[in-house]
Amino acid sequence: MSIEIEDLAARLVAGERRALARAITLVESTRADHRAAAEALLDRLADPDRTALRVGLSGTPGVGKSSFIEALGLRLVEDGHRVAVLAVDPSSARSGGSILGDKTRMERLSREARAFIRPSPAAAQLGGVARRTREAMLLCEAAGFDVVIVETVGVGQSETLVSRMTDVFLLLLAPAGGDELQGVKRGIMEIADLVLVNKADGDLAAQAQRTRADYAGALRLMRRRDTDPEGIPAARTVSALTGEGLAEAWAEVERLAAWRRDSGVTARVRAAQAGQWFEDELRAGLEALLASDSELAARLERLRAEVEAGRTAPGAAARAALDPLVRALRDA
Repeated sequence: MSIEIEDLAARLVAGERRALARAITLVESTRADHRAAAEALLDRLADPDRTALRVGLSGTPGVGKSSFIEALGLRLVEDGHRVAVLAVDPSSARSGGSILGDKTRMERLSREARAFIRPSPAAAQLGGVARRTREAMLLCEAAGFDVVIVETVGVGQSETLVSRMTDVFLLLLAPAGGDELQGVKRGIMEIADLVLVNKADGDLAAQAQRTRADYAGALRLMRRRDTDPEGIPAARTVSALTGEGLAEAWAEVERLAAWRRDSGVTARVRAAQAGQWFEDELRAGLEALLASDSELAARLERLRAEVEAGRTAPGAAARAALDPLVRALRDA
């Protein structure tokens, strides 16, 4: 595709949805020329003063994440917000594309002019967070969306990755007995800012309240973080079906975001996130370089064979593989 960076950037900043979709396609591409263009575009759009609220959402499969996002998104749009949803779907083993297609699962929200939904295949990315989700998030902010929600495939390693790119992290759960409390990893509980028990309606309302109480008790036993005001993390009940509790949950999100912004926590955390992003890209770039250079690739195969045969220690082989790169960087 012919890429005019200045024109694409101008149309994106003007809020043109087709330009945003095209820009996200560009950053998701693995072609070398597209990566160069994507980096130029992101550099052109860089703005440290953007104030969009970045919200991460994870939860067990079947908990109703898409229904929750749609209900919350419609409410936010009604209140005047512009909402972007980056939904990372499981990938098809055959085509590599998204299997679930969140745009079809959030049909009402996708029709809203002030909302934008982008499903992205998780592919081989750890925990279901696409590698380029962070870049897509920056593009959405540049296009004028003031709330960006990142939805992951499900609970796993993804919560750590989401925390590296968002301001507030929500854990969505369904009403259940004590077994679910045992089954949810402690690490997720330590990262969650709000634990929201969904489906708190009808016959499940009472069970949802009991589940909320269980999680509230568990959260009280955890050591308070220096990034939290009093009362955070917290557990609440919500219903994507009836809308019950959504306004209160969002008010809690805004209260937390305002406290972190005013106390300097957001600026500090975003700086650390940017540094982590740089390190991630550096590692990925080194791996790509090692794989793409035929001489280096052949050298790696020889070293791997030496390691597998037990003739060379893995650490020594890794250093030998990196030595040419280190010398080249020093001589540059």
